[in-house]
Amino acid sequence: MRELVRGMCIDWGVSIRGACGALRFDTSTVQYKSRRTDQAAVGRRIKEIAETRVRYGYRRVHVLLRREGWVINMKKTRRIYNELSLQLRNKHPKRRVKAKLREDRQEAAGSNEVWAMDFVHDQLATGTKLRILTAADTHSRLCPAADPRLAYRGEDVVQTLERVCARIGYPNTIRVDNGSEFILRDLDL
Repeated sequence: MRELVRGMCIDWGVSIRGACGALRFDTSTVQYKSRRTDQAAVGRRIKEIAETRVRYGYRRVHVLLRREGWVINMKKTRRIYNELSLQLRNKHPKRRVKAKLREDRQEAAGSNEVWAMDFVHDQLATGTKLRILTAADTHSRLCPAADPRLAYRGEDVVQTLERVCARIGYPNTIRVDNGSEFILRDLDL
């Protein structure tokens, strides 16, 4: 728009105010001069900091800039940081034990090879919470154990499994989640 007004001034020989009046445009935007200083030096310094300290985000970079004596606003630091396409990489959670991926697990070829075990939660009409231990054969979809109790401990899980396995037989593998009831030395044995 500024170029249009200036073009009208040169071509028609009118003042800036006259050209802006004809276009119904405010004169202050034509006469505006940016007071923004050159940001190339700040951008270079932000990039240097981000390269040397790869875990730093714009907030920590801003603190370092202020310590070095740069007079810069936090919002300006963030804007330049984003313009340079800098950002932290997403952290992946570290796991203590490498879990087997589900794709690597072998499918059950026959009955009583692999059981999947977990808890189902429900609530009675009186408000009492109920936990049901379920064990299901992954091949035949038979549910050899569905044991409801008000409270479950690790010892209770072992007792239920011993009772069911004495009747049906022991499976080769039992798959469970990491619930606190399944973390027990007796269960491992």
